[in-house]
Amino acid sequence: MTAAVLFGSFAILLFLSVPIGISIGLATLITIFYSGSLPVEFLAKELITSVDSFPLMAVPFFILAGEIMGKGGISERLFKVANSIVGNKTGGFAIATIITCMFFAAISGSGPATVAAIGGIMIPAMVRNGYDKKFATVTVAAAGSIGVIIPPSIPMVIYGVVGNASIGDLFIAGIVPGILVGLSMIIWAYYYSKKKGYKGLDEPTSIIKILQAVWDAKWALLIPIIILGGIYGGIFTPTEAAVIAVVYGLFAGLVLYRELSIKDIPKILADSALTTATVLIIVGTATAFGRFLTIEQIPTKVANGMLSISDNPLVIILLITLLLLIVGTFMDTLAAIIILTPILLPIGLQLGYDPIHFGIIMIVNLAIGFITPPLGVNLFVASGISGLSIETLSKAVIPFFFAMLITLLFVTFIPQISMFLVNLGG
Repeated sequence: MTAAVLFGSFAILLFLSVPIGISIGLATLITIFYSGSLPVEFLAKELITSVDSFPLMAVPFFILAGEIMGKGGISERLFKVANSIVGNKTGGFAIATIITCMFFAAISGSGPATVAAIGGIMIPAMVRNGYDKKFATVTVAAAGSIGVIIPPSIPMVIYGVVGNASIGDLFIAGIVPGILVGLSMIIWAYYYSKKKGYKGLDEPTSIIKILQAVWDAKWALLIPIIILGGIYGGIFTPTEAAVIAVVYGLFAGLVLYRELSIKDIPKILADSALTTATVLIIVGTATAFGRFLTIEQIPTKVANGMLSISDNPLVIILLITLLLLIVGTFMDTLAAIIILTPILLPIGLQLGYDPIHFGIIMIVNLAIGFITPPLGVNLFVASGISGLSIETLSKAVIPFFFAMLITLLFVTFIPQISMFLVNLGG
């Protein structure tokens, strides 16, 4: 009955459009009053202790780094590199947009941040070059979801903390799956563009043009190399890498590219502080929610229930996939990771999955939720840029949804896709 009260009150609060972080906290508080098994102070204590974590300090710094780099001229230069390579191909602008999102994903660690940074530039540019607005908008929205798969990734930091897994290994395990998701989107974009007759630029590409674009974007292209190389080389931790990303982003925007000014910094700090506060409220309340679940032994009961359905590992992992896809449609990614990791990770371990591989499966699953309503955060961000309705975008994004789903199945059933680079480095 305690589980029914907990999840029932949570569902009702979500239905009433109460913000996700507040819904989780109130549901926990209501259930504490109902069960009487814990003091009311439990929620306040968890809110404080859950965010008192060195690895979690990476989250506000990566958010700040994404804000700085999104406004510091980096996204435009990344696009010029991609466009110099594929701009003259069929659907070149769409393909270049996806590649740019993949580059920016290696900087921001956030899906909505990637959509906001790239969408404001690329959606109008694609429309000016003859692409229909629906396709332009959903291309950016879908490609933005790669922001949580290619490292550095904020959800990977959260999973690493909750699941006691190496954040560095998670980062390296996300590289190949992120690239495959991007390639699956490029295949669909090429097919659709060919069908609609969206031709590339008349100017032929050349090594000189590519080298010029790369040279102009060299400081931007160095960012993921510095961040990931430093982590994998053992020079600094993911948290320290986030701080370095902030310092480097400020230096690139203020000194190297000179597209940031001192007067821009207060707004950047305010925006990143607002986002960080939202994220940490979710982290705090979801941690309390998850801890309450553990105390009530609900994860064990759910695990036993799922394992009793079938002894076939294929059936169980497909059920987990279906659950994550459903949860991703209405729950924030970070909250879902914090709440579901203690429930699902033990099942994954019993099925023989490596915790790093299982984490990538969860994150790719939940990344699909960025483009699936009713939550579909990337769709809302892209809708705000293009002015198209969520209903219109929800239909147009379906092919990208299936592209991600097919890639997810490959990642799930071929562990080497995630673990190859991890095992190579270890």
